[in-house]
Amino acid sequence: MSDHSLDALAQLVDTRSAGKTRFLIALAGPPGAGKSTMARRLAERLRNADILQADGYHYDNILLDQLGLRHRKGAPETFDISGLAAMLHRIRTGEEVVTPVFDRRLDLVRGAAGHLPPDVKHVVVEGNYLALETGPWAQLRPLFDLIAYIDVPEEELRRRLTQRWTDLGCSEAEVAQHVDDNDMLNVAMVRDQSGAFDFILRS
Repeated sequence: MSDHSLDALAQLVDTRSAGKTRFLIALAGPPGAGKSTMARRLAERLRNADILQADGYHYDNILLDQLGLRHRKGAPETFDISGLAAMLHRIRTGEEVVTPVFDRRLDLVRGAAGHLPPDVKHVVVEGNYLALETGPWAQLRPLFDLIAYIDVPEEELRRRLTQRWTDLGCSEAEVAQHVDDNDMLNVAMVRDQSGAFDFILRS
């Protein structure tokens, strides 16, 4: 992914956010697309910017076990979408908020680990399903001022996801289960059910 593409996105955000006190950018894309890295790099290019992780609204593993959804953690139905929507409404009003942060290595959400001051203008929200136009995630689309999407070839996503689970210490069988029975299903959903974008970053 070229720096030029990120520079062009930052310029578009600057143009559209002129005269606004708060501007929300959705940075969507499939698992393994590099959303966290791109969100950080985009925020560095914007004046007065911070980041909100949609992953901070993962259901806890205890609840996922109760719901029989532990094997699908990371799928659209394993998030507190209403909680995320409520937070986005609060952010849009310019309110100061304390936010949850997902710790991938610990595989849990750290509540009240992030802070978004009231004077932050640009809020980059990164998550897989922010651009979905079907199901409960679709309620989030109108809350964003701009929607960007990271487009990565499927074979590269598979390589990155395999490496992610390997680096987390999973066995070869566990890696295959995570990637084939969950991650790539979510990749297909993001690809097939996302709506229109204002900007596409290609890698």
